[in-house]
Amino acid sequence: MGSTMLFIGAKIREERKAQSLTQTELANLSGVSLNFLSQLEQGKPSVQMDKVLLVLEALGLNMELKYSK
Repeated sequence: MGSTMLFIGAKIREERKAQSLTQTELANLSGVSLNFLSQLEQGKPSVQMDKVLLVLEALGLNMELKYSK
C-alpha cells in the first residue's frame, strides 16, 4: 500500500511541476487543502483513499494515472 501511495504522490508532483504550478495553485484549482495536497504528494494516504486502494487491491485491479490533453 505504501509504495502505491508514493507512486501516486510522485506522479501528481511530477505533473504539477511540469505544468509550472505551485502546491498552493494546484490546491486552489482542485478544491483541496494545501495540507492535503502536501500529504498526498508525500505518499501519505487519507483515510478514504486508503480504503479505496484496499478495495481495488483486493479485487486485483490496478489504478492507472493517465493524462490526455
